[in-house]
Amino acid sequence: MPGTDGRLHTLGGIAGPKGTLVMFICNHCPYVLAVLDRILRDARDLQSIGIGVAAICSNDAEAYPADSFPRMKEMAARDGFPFPYLHDADQSVAGAWGAACTPDFFGFDAEMGLQYRGRLDASRKQAAPRDTRRDLFEAMRQVAGTGRGPEAQIPSMGCSIKWREPA
Repeated sequence: MPGTDGRLHTLGGIAGPKGTLVMFICNHCPYVLAVLDRILRDARDLQSIGIGVAAICSNDAEAYPADSFPRMKEMAARDGFPFPYLHDADQSVAGAWGAACTPDFFGFDAEMGLQYRGRLDASRKQAAPRDTRRDLFEAMRQVAGTGRGPEAQIPSMGCSIKWREPA
């Protein structure tokens, strides 16, 4: 998929030696915007322990112009994304993966086995208190250390993926 950095990215190129985190996000979702600073913090912290990280925007950019590729580039540059921000223009990746909302987190072990499909933390449309448990970070730190995700996982909550109307 094309990234806001001008490069084409593959899952294999994103993968880290201890696991991979792929996030479905978008530019306009209030759930994403409320925790974007935490997403960026956790991505940096996870990268420092060998987790590869990428984000994907799959929303229908015609119906939601704020999620267009040019606006994705602006957001990634403005907010200093430390990971590739990828454009799933045909929505095939979101469909194949069963992505449901923004944000939606997929945490894989080093062999690309899905180990975490939970939330960032207890935030909703407003960020939870700063001392809230970092569910995503702790889960992926566990994956990096043991190869296994936590038994208990709370699903992410957010805006639905904005699917294109069928032709």
